[in-house]
Amino acid sequence: MPDFPVVIAGGGTVGLATAVFLGHHGIPSLVVERRPAPSVHPRALGLSPRTLEFFREVGLGQRLAGVAVRSVSRPRAEARSAAEIDRSGGPAAPVPAAPSPVSPETPLGHYPQDRIDSVLLPAARERGATVVFGTEVTAVEQDAGRARVALSDGRTVSADYVVGADGVNSAVRGMLGIGTTGPGVIGEVTLNILFTADLVGRFGSMPTMTHIGHPDARGVLLAVGERRWVLHTRARSEGTPPEAECLAAVRAAIGAADVPVEIISVLPWRATVRRADRFRAGRAFLVGDAARAVSPLGAFGLNTGLADAHNLAWKLALVLSGQAGDRLLDSYHEERHAVAELVTRQALLRWENPRLHWDPAAVAERRAVGAWYAPMVTMGYRYDSSAVVGPVAEVPSTEDVAASLDGSPGSRLPHHWLNGSDVSTLDLAASRFAVLAGPAGDAWCAAARQVAAARGTDLRAVRLDADSAAALRLAATDALLVRPDGFIAWRSRTPADPALLEQALAAITGIGAKAA
Repeated sequence: MPDFPVVIAGGGTVGLATAVFLGHHGIPSLVVERRPAPSVHPRALGLSPRTLEFFREVGLGQRLAGVAVRSVSRPRAEARSAAEIDRSGGPAAPVPAAPSPVSPETPLGHYPQDRIDSVLLPAARERGATVVFGTEVTAVEQDAGRARVALSDGRTVSADYVVGADGVNSAVRGMLGIGTTGPGVIGEVTLNILFTADLVGRFGSMPTMTHIGHPDARGVLLAVGERRWVLHTRARSEGTPPEAECLAAVRAAIGAADVPVEIISVLPWRATVRRADRFRAGRAFLVGDAARAVSPLGAFGLNTGLADAHNLAWKLALVLSGQAGDRLLDSYHEERHAVAELVTRQALLRWENPRLHWDPAAVAERRAVGAWYAPMVTMGYRYDSSAVVGPVAEVPSTEDVAASLDGSPGSRLPHHWLNGSDVSTLDLAASRFAVLAGPAGDAWCAAARQVAAARGTDLRAVRLDADSAAALRLAATDALLVRPDGFIAWRSRTPADPALLEQALAAITGIGAKAA
């Protein structure tokens, strides 16, 4: 027997999330991270509603809500310095985010990665993961039976599968001989300066994000916690500058010399755009920045990486439990590589013209260059793979998420609250296959129970009321087969037939029903 079902190289946010999602499906893992402890740097900040749906599914919604950084006034401002923000109208009260019409989840503010990690690390361990810091993968070998992973602490462990979540310069990707495509480094060296200062106490109010125009600190100032801030500004040279230089930049961005400042850490970085040519190599898979790195505008990098982890986890779990064959794992590359191509192009378009991202009204400009409205990039795309049965149509709109979540195969299931409750249609299919039938769909529910018994699998069957069925574009006797990740795998507009449902599941999983 292998030492672990899955070994995950990289204990950053995506690696930890992979362990959480696997553990949620009952699969323990070993996570090894080369750093001696979790990073204190916030790094990425924005979580999309779709990403929050992943954490809702695994029971971490409230914990993440507890670490969100709420806006202390308005969400954005532009000024030469923090001191020069126009506050003539008095403190701007934060505007609560309106509930999303297309998702059960609404971001409550920013989610700095160090705060996300503070939730994911204990959650991974609670779900059976072993997480080791100060250790890295030094070699990966594999054959038809298992993978062998050499670690820097001298151990060699065996695993059924290996996941490379070790970042932009992934060592695992190199060990697997997987090349990359893309322009590579595209930006100047930028300093990510994490510091503490009581700016709210000094100025009375502060936006979550301030675009700073001071020539000595031009960049973005972000609120990342109680008296904690990050300044992103252009570096004057390669490498990490002396603290005095960073302190001078921070004071220029603040614009007031009487505010005590403490520099916590400094992280130089450069925007990088590259995509792995393959996301799977035998028993090994790439997720997150190891699979694809994109420019930061749009917050697509972290959200896409977490979607990688979510997509891969349920597939590995089904294969490891014997409920699916190896072919299902090929769909990971088919689906996520296509999304990576989309996201890479969308991020580059925004890098060249930020207005495409920030201005909701720039519809004509986006259409002219092929840019999608940001929520479409994280939620409105469609999968076209061996894990979706039937033809997959192009998205009907690159601007309207609701129009694109229309109940078609390959799209994410439409969200609708059931009977005014706090249960979403997405909750009906969370973590397992589900058949959702129209209001006259009792026969489809019976067919689902019959197929589930024959396959020995967890297959939920729900007959929807007329209101919910209409939201999913389901006629009275229609049915949808929804995957464990909430994507529609198959749609039927014919009378209930257990054989058709079994054929769809067999096509997706690569395994048919057990012989009688």
